[in-house]
Amino acid sequence: MAGCGHESSQSQDESIRDRVRGDYARVASGLSASASGACCDESTPTDRATLVAEALGYAADDLGQLPQGANLGLSCGNPTAIAGLREGQVVLDLGSGAGFDCFLAGPKVGAGGRVIGVDMTAEMLSKARNGLADYRARTGLDNVEFRLGEIEHLPVADGSVDVIISNCVINLSPQKDQVWAEVARVLKPDGRVVVSDMALWQPLPESVDEIMGSWSSCIAGAIEIDDYRAMVEATGLTDVRIVPRPEHKASIEECEDPLYREIAEALPPGSSLTDYVASVDVTARKPD
Repeated sequence: MAGCGHESSQSQDESIRDRVRGDYARVASGLSASASGACCDESTPTDRATLVAEALGYAADDLGQLPQGANLGLSCGNPTAIAGLREGQVVLDLGSGAGFDCFLAGPKVGAGGRVIGVDMTAEMLSKARNGLADYRARTGLDNVEFRLGEIEHLPVADGSVDVIISNCVINLSPQKDQVWAEVARVLKPDGRVVVSDMALWQPLPESVDEIMGSWSSCIAGAIEIDDYRAMVEATGLTDVRIVPRPEHKASIEECEDPLYREIAEALPPGSSLTDYVASVDVTARKPD
């Protein structure tokens, strides 16, 4: 029976992963957020995507230098800003999407550094790679690459990365503990992880968990903050900090996506999404 249970769990994980992959493939292809079911308003018009990014602390000048289509409005934080990237570092972006944070990190690490984006969605990977020529022309740098892979099984060598970033992605994984084990594996000693993600103040009602589409909306896959901290610490990473980002609250409350409205309607009367869900910055370090 244990074997059957394991297979069932494994099948469920693959089903969730396939749903997320399909949703983000549709986003990369330019379909509407309501058609994809992914994080709120990912196929946002360019002007709104820019406003969302600026509200999260991205500089307007940096956003203006991005290849066309790199900013899909998917962010829930700004990991490149809090990462304090330096010349010559190797940076890994988990769930790099259309290349948004990779293209911003590239100039920070310079010609002596390297930025690697990993994404499991071929359509997103294609979109990101299409931006490479524009990036090279704008910056004169050839230091960004994109690899197809799952963040639970990173196509990256042990102890090869100085800084890991990620933006609103780890919550989507049905095997978050495996993701963080991989983070610990690929980081160099004294390497750092700087992640923007979604977490919970309190458990979500079962009525929300049953809305399968919410796995791609960055809600049902989120876990409680204390559990998140314990999961990261279990990998051996140290100096773990999880800090809520209050400026993301407004974007959750203002979201007009039909899926978000469905989830909000499934909550107990008098409560809102922000009573349960928070955008957080997660930082940690691998010991020497």
